[in-house]
This record gives sequence, C-alpha cells and structure tokens, in this order.
Amino acid sequence: MKIACVQFAPAFKKIETNFEYLVTQSKSIDADLVCFPELSLTGYFFFSTEELLPYSIPFNSELIGELQNIATAFNRIIVFGFPERVDAKVYNSCAVLFPDSAFSFVYRKTHLFYRERFVFTSGDTGFIVAKYPPMDINIGTMICYDWRFPESARALALGGADLIVCPSNLVTKVWTLAMPARSIENKVYLAVANRIGIETNNDETLHFNGKSGIWDYNGKLIATASEDKTEVIFAEIYPQETRNKAIDHFNNIFADRRPEMYKVLLGEN
Repeated sequence: MKIACVQFAPAFKKIETNFEYLVTQSKSIDADLVCFPELSLTGYFFFSTEELLPYSIPFNSELIGELQNIATAFNRIIVFGFPERVDAKVYNSCAVLFPDSAFSFVYRKTHLFYRERFVFTSGDTGFIVAKYPPMDINIGTMICYDWRFPESARALALGGADLIVCPSNLVTKVWTLAMPARSIENKVYLAVANRIGIETNNDETLHFNGKSGIWDYNGKLIATASEDKTEVIFAEIYPQETRNKAIDHFNNIFADRRPEMYKVLLGEN
C-alpha cells in the first residue's frame, strides 16, 4: 500500500484555516494512508488548559465527522493530531479514521513533553493497534515524545502493528537517531509526520525541525522531508512482510524474548 506524511506549519489558534488545509490535502493526496502532524488543527505551544480549551473539540465533533466522510468517500485512512475535549479535560490526541468508520479510533498521548503537563491530561487509552482487514494492515499509533520510551513501540509491535504512525511536533535534535532503532528492534514500518516553523507564546519560542520520515522494518529511511519546507513524502509499504519476526533460521526477535529475565537484581557488596 502507499502511505504519505504531510509536513506543514499549522497556524496557531486558527482551527478553521488548519481544518481546510487538512480537508484539501486529504482529498488530493493519492495514497491509501495520509498522516498529518501532532495538533494539526490548532498549533502547539499553549501554556494552560484554559488557553487551549476554546480550541479543543470532542472526537465525535462535526469537524472530525467531515474528515471521516472524506476517509470513507476516498477509501483512505486519515491520521492527524488534535486537542480532544472530554468534559473539562483536554487530551493531546490522534484520530485514526478508516474508510469503514467502525474501525476508527482515538489515541491519547501517554507521555507528556515539557509544558504539555500544564495543558493536557495524561492519556488514558493505552497504546492501540487497529486491524483493518479491507487493506490487510494493522496500524498502531504513538505521538511525538512517546518515541523516547522503547516500551511504546514495543507494546504496539507486540499488539500486532505492521505500521506505527507517529504524528509529531518535534523540537529536539536526537529523535532521528532513535526512529531507525524503533523500527528495526520491532520489525515494523514507522512513519513520522513532523511539523515545521516556529511558535512564540509568553516570550518563549519553539523551533520545529521537520525532517518527516518513513522507515522500513529493517530501519532503512525510505522517504524523508527537509527541515523547513511544506512537503508531502510517500512510500510503498508491504505490511505482510513485518509479521514474520525471524531474522535467520534460528532466531526470532519475539519468540526469543525472555520477559521473566527482564528484572534488575541489585547485588550487595
């Protein structure tokens, strides 16, 4: 199947502008799956829940319903980040919309980065893998800072993910070193849709560094974007090839696991 990552700079607090961009791209990009960055609908650098709350929406909102209709009409999986309102709480969430809406789901970010702890409620969904038989694809998702924790990708891979999609607003310089490891240690495809541009709030500025990428299940970078341009990157993936975790005639990276031994025993002098 053909997948795409969209790299752009969401307009801060301009939900209608960003929504129209997602609609246009979701309709026009020729791919089976289209992934947008974290918080694509609003921009990122909010300082409090109160500041963000007017721009947050529930998963069953009209806006997300319109994107679901596009996913159905174009037989396309659409993935994007948005601030999800649940009563007085706001989650840093990712919507995964399948052509058949019965499979669509929302993932809430598990690990909150930097000032996010003052804005969002910690995610409570756990890591989710959706198996979509019409395209024979098993998709798991994590969001941005989740990559720092090997358990995130491992949990998704153990859950059967062929492809991990990772909507992101990355600002560090080290994440590109870890993504190949996350793919190769789990034998999965990994797609990161990162954003570009800068945002300033309360005299503090964040620089987002682009370089959206798609890695194959051997850790090879098969598509990448620039640091600072609006771009769409594409890759052909073969989900079935991730399911055999053998690496030679004798070793299988999942069958060889020994979870009972993964405990550190502290010796005494």
